[in-house]
Amino acid sequence: MNDFKRINEDLEQAGHEPFVNARNCAAGSLRQKDPRITAKRFLRFFAHSFGLWEGAAEMDSQTSFLNACQKMGLPVCSVRQVTSDVEKAVAFYREFEKQLPELAFAVDGLVVKVNSFAQQRRMGSTSKSPRWGVALKYAASQASTTVRGVLFSVGRTGTITPVAKLEPIFCAGVTISSATLHNFDEIERLGLRVGDGVLIERAGEVIPKVVKVVSRAKDGRDIRPPQACPSCASRVIKEKDFVAYYCDNPSCPAQIKRRLLHFASRQGMDIRGFGSAAVQQLVDCGRVKNIADIYTLRQEDLLKLELFKDKKAGNLLEQIEASKRRPWSKLIFGLSIRHIGEKMAQTLAEHFSLEELSRAPAGQLERIPEIGPVVAAAISEFFSAAEVRALTQRLGEIGLNFKKEKSKRKGLRFSGKTFVFTGELSAMTREEGEEKVRELGAKASGSVSAKTSYVVAGKGPGSKFKKAQELGVKILDEKEFLELIQ
Repeated sequence: MNDFKRINEDLEQAGHEPFVNARNCAAGSLRQKDPRITAKRFLRFFAHSFGLWEGAAEMDSQTSFLNACQKMGLPVCSVRQVTSDVEKAVAFYREFEKQLPELAFAVDGLVVKVNSFAQQRRMGSTSKSPRWGVALKYAASQASTTVRGVLFSVGRTGTITPVAKLEPIFCAGVTISSATLHNFDEIERLGLRVGDGVLIERAGEVIPKVVKVVSRAKDGRDIRPPQACPSCASRVIKEKDFVAYYCDNPSCPAQIKRRLLHFASRQGMDIRGFGSAAVQQLVDCGRVKNIADIYTLRQEDLLKLELFKDKKAGNLLEQIEASKRRPWSKLIFGLSIRHIGEKMAQTLAEHFSLEELSRAPAGQLERIPEIGPVVAAAISEFFSAAEVRALTQRLGEIGLNFKKEKSKRKGLRFSGKTFVFTGELSAMTREEGEEKVRELGAKASGSVSAKTSYVVAGKGPGSKFKKAQELGVKILDEKEFLELIQ
């Protein structure tokens, strides 16, 4: 933190605004176009993992990796302990909290990892995080302030999210003037009104949220869902059994901007350089009204935008052209279909081409084990819209990739097999069991049929167990299942 203090002192002496926290300082320094400025920022790092390391097979654990880094002169954090005792790990976490004020760098928690790389590989990962590691966070920074108003933010699928506008307050190194309220059920749970005093928390030292109301305003105003979209004034609807309110206008400017950014994101079509500033200007001037319009942009269109010169415009056009060759699953994800994330987009791409998917009724979609009635209805409704049919036709004419993808399950141990789980497992949840067999190439289904390969029965199995017996399907107890997957 002394280096951070020195950087801010130098900035203030030069007449510049200082950084509000070390995180912003590090991120801003790495984004500098002038390497000489970056070199003056005293940046340091700890090696903690690797993407590719030739000869890595010689290391069998996190400990051996860190020791190898030290031998090569790479800096590693000294705050670590190897133990096979969970209670000792928790004790280390609690004891280390006392050292936080004395550290030379900010810490919001510790990470507990499985030491063995072989065990890490067996445990695998979800689409978002590894199963072999867990973050133990320390209490988030909190501060008290007042709610001055509420704004309504419109997402890419039309979801309207209430955002509290706060009396600015300094918390965890930054000045906070807004915080998410998540949805209107959360507002009701908090009993929040405009004018109330609230306790806010900066969870993970990043996202501010309202924790609770600490004082009631005598003249506080109720917070109600908007009757009309704050962006386009179209009607706002709420679907049965869902907490969110939606703008039902697909041409809503706020939705268009969010959808364009989602489409161009790294998880989507990965169009680098197509950021919020460009999207804002292109939508506001009417040049881009949907994702197909991205592919009609010309050099002269981009040169009219702020901060765009010949080289930057040329680079963006190259990125747009390259995106035409992205996999079909990336395009499905980028279309902003409600409830469709990366994994579901991959599943759909393995089962359907664009033509097949756009014509598939909800009943056909539900025959895929990973797809339930809510997701099936969302897909069917999306592709039945006239504007979506026109959009996908344009994208096809532009030359985007709509080809069905080869299943990543083929060639794996249980490729072509179907598992059904019933009852309570002790070593894992049923959902974790289903995820495990999918990773090994199998399908996890919710119903038993003559085509089912195995039924895994835990404690207190239900009707699926009886049906498996009637159909002569192979039934495994939990021990047999664990032996099979290993």
